[in-house]
Amino acid sequence: MDPTTAGPGGDTPGAPAARRRRELTYAVLLCLAGAGLALWASTRTWSVELTVRPTPLPPVREARTGAGLLPWLSALAVVGLAGGGAVLATRGALRRLVGALLLALGAAVAAGGGYGLVAAFDGEVSRQWPALCLVGGLLAGAGGALTALRGAGWPAMGARYERPARRVGAEPGPAAAGPVTGRRTTEAWDALDRGEDPTAG
Repeated sequence: MDPTTAGPGGDTPGAPAARRRRELTYAVLLCLAGAGLALWASTRTWSVELTVRPTPLPPVREARTGAGLLPWLSALAVVGLAGGGAVLATRGALRRLVGALLLALGAAVAAGGGYGLVAAFDGEVSRQWPALCLVGGLLAGAGGALTALRGAGWPAMGARYERPARRVGAEPGPAAAGPVTGRRTTEAWDALDRGEDPTAG
């Protein structure tokens, strides 16, 4: 059968693997972009409070960032950035657990942004930064949800370098039979890839 022939459902043999890689990429980008946006928005000035002093002294202007008003907000965003890397480094059930944690974290960050949109802060209030924080939390949460639902089947970082398992009773191929007799660098590396000692023989 032609390897490029579409199988059942219209997918070519490499299509499922390519789709899983794309899903992994989308999830990581969503987590990183959402957490990064939320972290940046939390460092912006959300409110400016003016304290009036006796004449002729000018009023005191006190600017408060989102992180100053909600100290846990920026901490969760930093954890979200780390979680994006953890999605790449984990696999299977552990990756799904990371996704669930990122979903909860994104929901908490979005809740913080939503609170900033409706809270009655003193002084002049800038609502665009809490709104961006809300969007960032939703993006990170979406990446976590995608990971929790489908992450178990995604490839792991460095998986293509792992030695494939040999079937029980299978005969070794020509490349795996016998020790390497040459001493060239490429042959030695090939031997190590097959699990052989290049100095043997």
